Amino acid sequence: MSANEIQKKLLVIEDDPGLQKQLRWNFDDCSVAVASDRESALVQIRKHEPAVVTMDLGLPPDPDGATEGLATLQQILALAPDTKVIVLTGNQNHENALKAISMGAYDFHQKPLDANVLNLIVNRAFYLHRLQRENRELLKSTSSTDIPGLITNDPGMLKICQEIKRIAPSDVTVTLLGESGTGKEVLANALHQLSRRKRNKIIAVNCAAIPESLLETELFGYEKGAFTGAARQTPGKIELAQGGTFFLDEIGDLPLALQAKLLRFLQERVIERVGGREEIPVDVRVVCATHQNLKKMIEAGTFRGDLYYRLCEINIQIPALRDRIEDAVLLAHHFKNHFRIKEKRQALNFSQDALDAISNHSWPGNIRELENCIKRAVIMAEGSQITAEDLGLLPGEKIFEPATLREVRDQAEQEMLIKVLARVNGNIARAAELLGVTRPTLYDLMNRHGLK
Repeated sequence: MSANEIQKKLLVIEDDPGLQKQLRWNFDDCSVAVASDRESALVQIRKHEPAVVTMDLGLPPDPDGATEGLATLQQILALAPDTKVIVLTGNQNHENALKAISMGAYDFHQKPLDANVLNLIVNRAFYLHRLQRENRELLKSTSSTDIPGLITNDPGMLKICQEIKRIAPSDVTVTLLGESGTGKEVLANALHQLSRRKRNKIIAVNCAAIPESLLETELFGYEKGAFTGAARQTPGKIELAQGGTFFLDEIGDLPLALQAKLLRFLQERVIERVGGREEIPVDVRVVCATHQNLKKMIEAGTFRGDLYYRLCEINIQIPALRDRIEDAVLLAHHFKNHFRIKEKRQALNFSQDALDAISNHSWPGNIRELENCIKRAVIMAEGSQITAEDLGLLPGEKIFEPATLREVRDQAEQEMLIKVLARVNGNIARAAELLGVTRPTLYDLMNRHGLK
């Protein structure tokens, strides 16, 4: 069976034999299956997985109402949320048609049937279904990073990903610098998963989340009887990371007293538990992260310079989301799909004003803020579209600072490619259409600018 035949599967749900025959004839270019009630319709959905369904709302045992039809629609969309359902209604059923649309139906057509209009609606539904299928396939390879959990098309972030891949196999100590919510933990995990230590654990400690009085025992462990309540010997997180990676998050919040002890560990690769005298050798790879400016902290006397140079054998500065070209839109699609499934919502798409708002917002909370914003919008959105109002955002202005003419041209071309691909959720056919180029030309441009 060809790809065209797969995408042209149509299910007709109609209890009138005459209309069944008319619809079969009307769509003779499709692979048409027919059902006359809810039970047979659900069987056909499971069996054939049609891309498009036409459905009379007046189904038995309620042929004169819409109760059975709406219940069938709800079950169809629960089984196959990407299926495009077109409801067929009488002239007096406009209210039920609108209700069906609000439940997730793609469109409606009033009887008596107009073959040309219905053909147009059905073909448009097939086209949209195909585009969305291509989107999903492309989304699987949207990120050319090969780093789990990281989705980006921004050139700066892609360069960082290449650095991560080169650094990961070594045991060099890495410090990840960037604002809160930019993905430092994701990159720390990538450094571990791409290293020779991936079979062992990555153990993380957040210096900002643990009280100073407890942080030493959390890091280095303690011996039985070291203090009141120390009923047994307990290894610390550094020791537990033996053979793996130790991730020290928010290193800028590490108290000065502990900075000296951490420095000794980094120099000699041994630790002493609190209350103990035995030196315990530990083989771990150390990765740190912070949103603070460590150099300024050194000048202020709140961070040790010698510790800084031990930790920062390699520094990686992660850009804020506002500085990553259209990654906000790309990530918004990803989070929308994730939360739509989690919240058991029917098909959801962003309106144009929502995409503009996402693209123009400065995202001071970075990816974490974006994720929470999209989660709320998926829950709050009415109907099948997420609007800027659902997001709680307003469109803003972006500032563009040109350089040389060649740089302006290249940067504008690259940014436009990324923006259009993000807006159409990675669909190549639609992106080529919007840019006014052929698919091969678009692929050439993407290759030239390192995009996938």
